[in-house]
Amino acid sequence: MATKRLTMAQAIILFLQNQYVSRDGQERRFFAGCWGIFGHGNVAGIGQALQQYKDTFRYYQARNEQAMVHTAIAYAKMKNRLETFVCTSSIGPGATNMITGAAVATINRIPVLLLPGDIFAERIQAPVLQQIEWEHSQDVSVNDCFRPVSRYWDRINRPEQIIKALPEVMRVLTSPADTGAVTLSLPQDVQTMAYDYPEEFFEKRVWAIPRNRPDAEWVRQAAEWIRASKKPLIVAGGGVHYSEAVDTLRAFVEATGIPVGETHAGKGAMPYNHPLALGAIGVTGTPGANIMAREADLVIGIGTRYSDFTTASKTAFQNPDVRFININVAEFDAYKHSALPLVGDARVTLEELLPLLEGWRTTSDYQERARRFNAEWDEEVTRIYNLEHGPLMSQGEVIGVVNMLSNPEDVVLNAAGSMPGDLHKLWRTRNPKGYHMEYGYSTMGYEIPGGLGVKLAAPEREVYVMVGDGSYLMMNSEIVTAVQEGIKLIIVIVDNHGFASIGGLSKSIGSDGFGTKYRYRTESGDLDGDTLPIDFAAHAASMGAHVIKANNRDELADAIEQAKKMDKTVAIVVETDRRQRVPGYESWWDVAIAEVSENPEVQQRRAEYEQDKKRERWFV
Repeated sequence: MATKRLTMAQAIILFLQNQYVSRDGQERRFFAGCWGIFGHGNVAGIGQALQQYKDTFRYYQARNEQAMVHTAIAYAKMKNRLETFVCTSSIGPGATNMITGAAVATINRIPVLLLPGDIFAERIQAPVLQQIEWEHSQDVSVNDCFRPVSRYWDRINRPEQIIKALPEVMRVLTSPADTGAVTLSLPQDVQTMAYDYPEEFFEKRVWAIPRNRPDAEWVRQAAEWIRASKKPLIVAGGGVHYSEAVDTLRAFVEATGIPVGETHAGKGAMPYNHPLALGAIGVTGTPGANIMAREADLVIGIGTRYSDFTTASKTAFQNPDVRFININVAEFDAYKHSALPLVGDARVTLEELLPLLEGWRTTSDYQERARRFNAEWDEEVTRIYNLEHGPLMSQGEVIGVVNMLSNPEDVVLNAAGSMPGDLHKLWRTRNPKGYHMEYGYSTMGYEIPGGLGVKLAAPEREVYVMVGDGSYLMMNSEIVTAVQEGIKLIIVIVDNHGFASIGGLSKSIGSDGFGTKYRYRTESGDLDGDTLPIDFAAHAASMGAHVIKANNRDELADAIEQAKKMDKTVAIVVETDRRQRVPGYESWWDVAIAEVSENPEVQQRRAEYEQDKKRERWFV
């Protein structure tokens, strides 16, 4: 057997650059390169290997370890999970910074490979710099914190162990059902150890991504349930996109007349102006989607995991006879809500289900009701886009200006704060990939690094990063990376002087926005002084972005037109009125309110909360 003598780190990189995936006969390289920040825990191992293979496996320099994982996630999401990045860090804080990113990937079912450095396997040096000691075992480090947020975790204590570990890594990363963050913990000394690896280990390998099919009998039963229904409703989730089933879903909807509500991950599954598109569903949903969900006697969930925002904390579906059919590659999600589980790929499942429904459609009155809801919501969006609120713009108006001036193929990206709810409702999605929201973990700080990932995945599209001042202050340093790499983003920084989303939530529970505004501390000890003088324009400019300040609607429109003509990252700073909010429609979210309080307003809200709780249902 021919062998090749390499360090363990060199062997990892050589193996990874030769991994490919194939679906529907289309083959592509799985890893687009490696993001990393070097420290003593990985510079001599993985760092040296990346330098050795720099011509065939590209290295990207990040500013924050959490951010680079966000970039990898956004890239993989944009690529429908068929491509991703590797992320490497040193030990200690470099590694633990990636834990939040790992959680984002796993919750959202997005593949990303993490290679954190670790303590010495040899142990003679212990405790080493940045090592946390645990008196009950010598085989524990901070990297064990990755275990609950990874779909696969392993510690490589001998160089030959990667021969077994790396194929398992690929099995999980390429699994439609089990994908997420994969973590290989790499002791810093083992990274540099050499071994005679079999040459065949480094040969090109193609991993076929299957389109699994559900049980045929259950598909027939699902068709019977649909034919028996009077008020069916589709809930389109991220699985519609990942299985590339957008066109199939539209054909299914037009053949059957079943209206569609969309989750955050599923938004864009239907064009906003399709007559059977009800738009966003759930807590951040439209009136039509939530009213028809409330009355539905059959819910067909496609690629959704039914988060509490989708189900309105289990209050969305109130028909006492409602039944569920769930189409999902993951058995875990397919069985939710005691559903008839069609465990399989969304596209092929819809293709197999549709012929069994030939000749059946929902009633014309039911379809007309959906069309009416669609038209009424479009009028409401137009109203919010054109509030002419002043002197400061509303956030809804900012979204409207960006939406109207962007091209259909452009991408809007966001993750946290008040913006996700507003975008979910208001953004008129004209392209299936035009809306990118990280709302599985709703991670503040995802926005700018996520924008990098989207732009790397789709350089032909403009990427509009919508970010509130709270998220911006948490993670803005990847502007430097965008400048360094020559990656153009249009970053719209919405300055509402604090945490507007939680401020509104605080008010709704009777706590009057406590601790959510960016203000000086006064002599009384409260944070209720003058507004902090944060100059976001100067800050973004200091990192190399071209900056434009917009004080009103016309200036914002002009700024966007200028940004579209530029070839570098542009930051547009616009101040908004945090008090002018986009309302909720026909929905509720369970946020527990203090059962005992000295505040009369909290007492009142608790009483209302107890009444609202009675609408929750025990769907398992």
